[in-house]
Amino acid sequence: ATSGSELLTLKGHTGWVMGVALSPDGQRLASASYDETVNVWDATTGQEMLTLKGHTNRVASLVFSPDGKRLASASHDGTVKVWDSTSGQETLTLKGHSGPATSVAFSPDGKRLASTGGDPWDQREPGVVKVWDVTTGQETLTLKGHTSGVRGVAFSPDGNRLVSASDDHTVKVWDATTGQEMLTLKGHAGGVR
Repeated sequence: ATSGSELLTLKGHTGWVMGVALSPDGQRLASASYDETVNVWDATTGQEMLTLKGHTNRVASLVFSPDGKRLASASHDGTVKVWDSTSGQETLTLKGHSGPATSVAFSPDGKRLASTGGDPWDQREPGVVKVWDVTTGQETLTLKGHTSGVRGVAFSPDGNRLVSASDDHTVKVWDATTGQEMLTLKGHAGGVR
């Protein structure tokens, strides 16, 4: 893509597209939409391969696992779903957010999944990061400390740290094993995604 020319236009969603993810091998592209679906596309031809249905509100974020075999999606219905990225079969539904689930990230080894959410009007959970065991579906950590919705999350390359970005204008660094907050970065004038 050295020319900057458009190669493909993918049409299939009936609502806004909120997120995209490319499979690790670059062969598939997934898109998340306000229409409550995830579409998986052939990244070379633009052919729609799968439409994943199961969320009951808009899908905000999605990510392929490091091996490309799974796809995780976060929805404003408060759930995170894990799908077989080849068959489209739903393999897990993770429930635990009291408000919208807004972003997801796999750990580098693919064994854990982090999800974010929070509702600034819900004082029980104004902003939170949850860590899940992808094999069992068990919630292993709940990271609290943000004062507004958390919109982004990423694991460090070694899987030992998590970074979260929030509407409270901060970025926090966490120990991904213990859940201990290690650092809060301040200085943004607005929400961080």
